[in-house]
Parts: sequence; C-alpha cells; structure tokens
Amino acid sequence: MPTITDFMSKDHRSCDELLVAVERAVVNLSWEQARRAFLPFRTSMLQHFAAEESILFPAFERGTGMYRGPTQVMRAEHAQMRQLLAAVESALAEEEADDYAGNAETLLIMMQQHNVKEENVLYPMCDQHLAAQVAVLLSELQQELAARPEEGA
Repeated sequence: MPTITDFMSKDHRSCDELLVAVERAVVNLSWEQARRAFLPFRTSMLQHFAAEESILFPAFERGTGMYRGPTQVMRAEHAQMRQLLAAVESALAEEEADDYAGNAETLLIMMQQHNVKEENVLYPMCDQHLAAQVAVLLSELQQELAARPEEGA
C-alpha cells in the first residue's frame, strides 16, 4: 500500500534533482541556463510547500489535535526556505557567484535537515495517525503537485 512517507519522500528527491541542474549550470558560469533551471526548481519547492500546508498539515492537525507541534516547525522552516529561494533567485539574476553560493549552500543544508525531519518523524506520524485517509490524501497531494514542470523544462 502506498504511504505518505514514500510519496512525499519521492517528491523531495524530485526537488533535489532539479537543484542539481541549477548547480551544474552555475559551476559552468552558464547564468542564463542556471536561471532557466531555477524556475522549475522554485516552482516545485513552492508546490511541495503548498501541498503540505494546504492538505497534509491540516489533516494531521485535525487527526491528532497537535497544532503547535511538528507542523508549526515545518511551516516556519518553509518560510525560511522561501526567503532563501528569493535570495538565490536574486543572486542568479545579478550573476553574483558568491551570493549565489552562500544562499544556495544554506538552502541545501536547510532542505536536507528539513527533509530528514519530515521523512523520519512527520510523514511516518501521518501514515500512522491518518491511516484511514491515506488514499484520499495521496490523491489530493498528487493533484496539487500535478502541475509541476518537467525537469529541464
């Protein structure tokens, strides 16, 4: 049976792969290519956050009664990553290699730490507490993420 953990972890990997394309372009100082590669990465990250914040987190909170627990922490981290996405985008627009490197490294570290928390704590809790709703939630999450651009688009 499909799980929230498997589905959302796979989405994390998809976002990671899109970031690799940006990194490769920057290493080659192909700024235009980096800016083009950044667009699907940013869109995918924002769609991932939106799916969690509009579907998964509210379902978890209703199902567990935990409104000030892990979902509150994840929302705060999403806000920080949104700011870092904007800083990375600005550095790409200005072709500022040092600004890009610093902000991208911070974003990557934050993404990795965030994903570990979700994949090892929050998503398994969702699978456990929302077992009766998993099929419906997966369908809703899949719909929310369906508009994602393809890698390299």
